[in-house]
Amino acid sequence: MKRLLVILCLLISSATMAQKTEGVVTYVRKEQWLKIINRLPFLSQEQKDRESQTWKNWAEKDKGIKMKMAFSPNESLYTYFSDEPEEGGYSWRKSEYYIYRNFEKEKKTDIIEMLGKTYIIDDSLNAPVWKIGNQIKEVAGYICMKAETEDPIKKQKITAWFAQDIPVPAGPERVNSLPGLILELDVNDGDMVIEATNVTFKPVTPDDLKLPKTKGKKINDKVYDAVIQQNIAESMTAHRNPFWTVRY
Repeated sequence: MKRLLVILCLLISSATMAQKTEGVVTYVRKEQWLKIINRLPFLSQEQKDRESQTWKNWAEKDKGIKMKMAFSPNESLYTYFSDEPEEGGYSWRKSEYYIYRNFEKEKKTDIIEMLGKTYIIDDSLNAPVWKIGNQIKEVAGYICMKAETEDPIKKQKITAWFAQDIPVPAGPERVNSLPGLILELDVNDGDMVIEATNVTFKPVTPDDLKLPKTKGKKINDKVYDAVIQQNIAESMTAHRNPFWTVRY
């Protein structure tokens, strides 16, 4: 009898874990432009004051941008929740942004529209060097652990909160490869925060993880990083905010 109970418990545990490796996460992405602008040392105080005044009005009504990520044990696809304008927020057209990961094959494909072009970035799944801490907090009803890394191109501190209860190495934006689903992403101590608002576990179809057919310039990570670096360097010389044209 005891042996039967043990087997049943193992089966239930296995089924529960299986259910927690497939589904859809809804996130809200919010940028604090007042903080971002004031952090840029190559902008004059006059520019900072002028842009801060402009964004002050936006900050009061900005509810952020909804994003979504479909995930399975081996794949994930992250993009906008909808093509429609955000309620009380941004009203302009959303640029193409699809982040696909195949963890089994250690491959990735990103479709990113920026600087007036659409880039298709194909490369290996190069995991960042993570430092996992012992801090925990609750995000979207899940206990998450803290991990930190750095974006060497944009010189940004990246803090991720991941749920070990959801054993999938996926995450929002271009960030991934932790021992659990990333439910919150913090860039530069709150300059930009992406927080999960809901996790729905359900079977995902191949269509949920399929990239759209689109035309663009095919490059790899090295070329993509060079494009970002060049834009930042040119923006610094011209004393303008580089993150008007590339994603923060």
